[in-house]
Amino acid sequence: MSTITFGTAAVVPARPTRLRLTPRGRRVLLALAAVPLAGGIAFAALSGGSALASGESAASVTFETVTVLPGDTLWSIAETVAPEADPREVIGEITRLNVLEGGTLQIGQELSIPTEFSH
Repeated sequence: MSTITFGTAAVVPARPTRLRLTPRGRRVLLALAAVPLAGGIAFAALSGGSALASGESAASVTFETVTVLPGDTLWSIAETVAPEADPREVIGEITRLNVLEGGTLQIGQELSIPTEFSH
């Protein structure tokens, strides 16, 4: 038969190892952190040329507007603002300019009229 012996030797817990960064490791981590920052700066420098400076004034665009009255339709408004033009083209331009969904109008709604059809 075999024999099992129990000893009273003390078990020493293992010491946790500390992570040590060498100077070379610090430089590598710094370079890895700087890459996204440099990419963002490069992107901003290449695509940021279209902004206006605070001292510059932007050209203002004014539109003639029409208030929708009861019984008005896009067709009747198009015939009123541009009687010499094809109403379908005028309706298309008014719809695009005012971002109208499905051509539905609300009474009292202000519609901007494209400049080529303004009086």
